Order: sequence, then structure tokens, then C-alpha cells
Amino acid sequence: MASELENYVDQIVNVITNDGRNIVGVLKGYDQCINIILEDCHERVFSPDAGVEQHVLGLYIVRGDNVSIIGEVDEDEDIGIDYSKVKGEPLKPIVH
Repeated sequence: MASELENYVDQIVNVITNDGRNIVGVLKGYDQCINIILEDCHERVFSPDAGVEQHVLGLYIVRGDNVSIIGEVDEDEDIGIDYSKVKGEPLKPIVH
């Protein structure tokens, strides 16, 4: 999987972690263990009652054993979404 990340370097990606966090940022680097470095990133916190809160994280490192999903973000689509009006249940952590 690590070689597949080559196409995502310097692109905006969405990372879902094993504990249910949703982190969006620019992928700057990775290694063979899928440890990833994200720049200019923020966490999107979903709530069933309020809109999505976005917490700025800046430069962030995610350990590979905590990465569940990595996907490229379509910037044009993402800009058009008003996240303050999006409501949803937070993701539950993965249970092993």
C-alpha cells in the first residue's frame, strides 16, 4: 500500500483513523509502515446536533498502525460543501 501513496504526495487527502478521527491535510511524506506526515491539516468533528467543527492541527504525523483509510479530496467538491450545516454521527473506533 505504501507505494500507492506516491500519487497522493502534495495532494489534499482525507485520513480516517482507527479511533474514528477524520483528518484532512496535504500529504507531505510517508514511509513503508504508512506513517504519514500531513501539512496544513485540520480535524473534522461530526456531531448529530451541530454542524461539523473543524479544529486546526497544522503539521501533523499519524502513525501507520492508526491509519484506517486514506483518500484523495476533490478540492472543487470540498469547497462547495457548507460543513457548518452537515450533521452526522461520529465514527466509532475500530474494535479488534
